Amino acid sequence: MIFSLFITLSAFLIALIGTRLLILAFRGRRMMLDLPNARSNHQTPVPKGGGLAVVFALIIPMLVANIELAIVLSVLILAAVSLLDDLITVPPLVRLLVQVIAVAIPLSILPIDFSGGLLPPMVEKTLVGIMWIWCINLFNFMDGADGLSAVEMISVGLGITFIMVFAEQFPGELAHYAMVLAAAGCGFWWWNRHPAKIFLGDVGSIPIGFIIGYLLLLTALSGYPVAALILPGYYFADATITIIKRLLKREKIWQAHSSHYYQQAMRKGWKHGLVTQYIAGVNVLLGFLAVYSALYPDLNFLFIALAVMAVFMLMGFFRHHPGDSTTGTQK
Repeated sequence: MIFSLFITLSAFLIALIGTRLLILAFRGRRMMLDLPNARSNHQTPVPKGGGLAVVFALIIPMLVANIELAIVLSVLILAAVSLLDDLITVPPLVRLLVQVIAVAIPLSILPIDFSGGLLPPMVEKTLVGIMWIWCINLFNFMDGADGLSAVEMISVGLGITFIMVFAEQFPGELAHYAMVLAAAGCGFWWWNRHPAKIFLGDVGSIPIGFIIGYLLLLTALSGYPVAALILPGYYFADATITIIKRLLKREKIWQAHSSHYYQQAMRKGWKHGLVTQYIAGVNVLLGFLAVYSALYPDLNFLFIALAVMAVFMLMGFFRHHPGDSTTGTQK
């Protein structure tokens, strides 16, 4: 238990102190500022690149907790290319190729067998790899409101931790990784909550999406695939449906936009904090459903139905509820 507390506190402090140092270092440096534009959800320049601190807040404690070196290598590759993309634009195909390589490295050593031998191993790993790459990108796509990405880190991290606790697999490596994820999210949230003093940048959102995908995959491999699908339910649904809509409109899906359901709410005047609170509330429900799905797998259909209902109700609320004196105008 002391070890669990040690790595958790370490992740929190590295993220908290490291992010503050980056705020001071990036202040006034134009190349590290996120400048407002027509699609932005903020109105003043804000430093980006806070993900540098979060990445180290994740990999250092996870290394202490015996994470595979292949995962660390992939994270560092993604962080390096994403930092370059924050500074100068890296072509989308190059970024995608790097993501494929980053996912292929750990998949080459992970024992993947969800089909019980019905699918050839290479086919199954390819399908898992596609899902993993999508997880990387949906986290990046959804990183558009103050505090939102930090809340998702906390939600997924705590969700997996509680699954391990109630499944009597705590303490254990997966629980330790999940605790580190939640703690790093807490440390970054302090500086990223509305009004944000710094943003993750691609250097943070891309590697974090990779790590979340890895932890969800480990959760599924531990015998809880439904729980792994439920936990990121809102992010998955909002990002996927939005991308499908944009594809049908023949838009370039790799370009910045403000079409996500939570972004539609902010365009109507919702405050960043309130949007994040609503998503956090649904995430709490998804966390409960994920835990129950791990404990009572015979009722998985019910838990999935409840999760889908909650997610679509929130997206519908964001889309149709106007900003008013309650939600206020964002700043």
